[in-house]
Amino acid sequence: MNFHQNLQDIKEDQLSLASIHYMRSHYQEAIDIYKRILLDNREYLALNVYVALCYYKLDYYDVSQEVLAVYLQQIPDSTIALNLKACNHFRLYNGKAAEAELKSLMDNASSPFEFAKELIRHNLVVFRGGEGALQVLPPLVDVIPEARLNLVIYYLRQDDVQEAYSLIKDLEPTTPQEYILKGVVNAALGQEMGSRDHMKIAQQFFQLVGGSASECDTIPGRQCMASCFFLLKQFDDVLIYLNSFKSYLYNDDIFNFNYAQAKAATGNTSEGEEVFLLIQSEKLKNDYIYLSWLARCYIMNKKPRLAWELYLKMETSGESFSLLQLIANDCYKMGQFYYSAKAFDVLERLDPNPEYWEGKRGACVGIFQMILAGREPKETLREVLHLLRSTGNTQVEYIIRIMKKWAKENRVPI
Repeated sequence: MNFHQNLQDIKEDQLSLASIHYMRSHYQEAIDIYKRILLDNREYLALNVYVALCYYKLDYYDVSQEVLAVYLQQIPDSTIALNLKACNHFRLYNGKAAEAELKSLMDNASSPFEFAKELIRHNLVVFRGGEGALQVLPPLVDVIPEARLNLVIYYLRQDDVQEAYSLIKDLEPTTPQEYILKGVVNAALGQEMGSRDHMKIAQQFFQLVGGSASECDTIPGRQCMASCFFLLKQFDDVLIYLNSFKSYLYNDDIFNFNYAQAKAATGNTSEGEEVFLLIQSEKLKNDYIYLSWLARCYIMNKKPRLAWELYLKMETSGESFSLLQLIANDCYKMGQFYYSAKAFDVLERLDPNPEYWEGKRGACVGIFQMILAGREPKETLREVLHLLRSTGNTQVEYIIRIMKKWAKENRVPI
């Protein structure tokens, strides 16, 4: 800071100051200096690349392209400029478009820019969605700063949270991206291990990024605040942040997964159901969290049959047992006694816990009551009796006797 105060209004000092701003992620301040110098010195072409880099870091990819074009018109084979152009294309369009931009660099075997070979190989892994990550990235971890981060992302996508954690645990984060990634890894590990400490670290990192002046109005910054509140289970606050950038991520499965959970958790199960059904990813649709939340939405939205069908499609496992418990209890709570009785019946057969018999007994009596009130078809009584007979409890005879007596008096075939 002492040297900072001694800087004079001469080009060398100002360019040094702009570099420091860039390294401290103060991109707008760096842009202001570069633009001021460019006004009087149009011939300083390279400053356009610096400005373009700053705009790239601020997520203004289209503006970055425009500024970069000024430089590329004069020096069309610049490795650094072409690489930045490719990165802009990656952000604006997709990996294919980005790779096309790098093609001329890769084809030019006699290129004097041998130094960028690793950078291009690294970026191709990113443009190709992680293809070749394990071959290319490990040797570059201490050469290109982003290589470590991209390898962490690769491991996260492979659900290898432990590997991701071992790569990032000693990294002292300095940029928003590093804080975000460290937060994501800690959140994933905390959920996998049931560790409150990791969850707390994740929540603090998310809060730090989301609350910072430079990130609070960016999409990643708002995602961080949403994640922080999600971990704190403050779902009304989660929705404030998710709603603020919903239009940008309408078709994003991960966004919809979190958005639907927050909607359902705040009691808006009809919108929650709609958003859950937008999700395309098979991996997410087979996730127990997805299945249990969707089942709960169906039940709250008076569609218990659909919740029951979710259970029927599952393999027998601890998760299917948990889903049965959810269906049995939530349907009971909502007065949907038919599916509650079916779920308690299966639970009772799997585990002779007296609570399951009590649940089934209550649900069966509930259906009988609805038949008497004309809110359930009389024919359902036959199935109720069938469910009641499949128990070892002695109370059952008394209940069956009363139901059969009523059926006889009312000429209901059983």
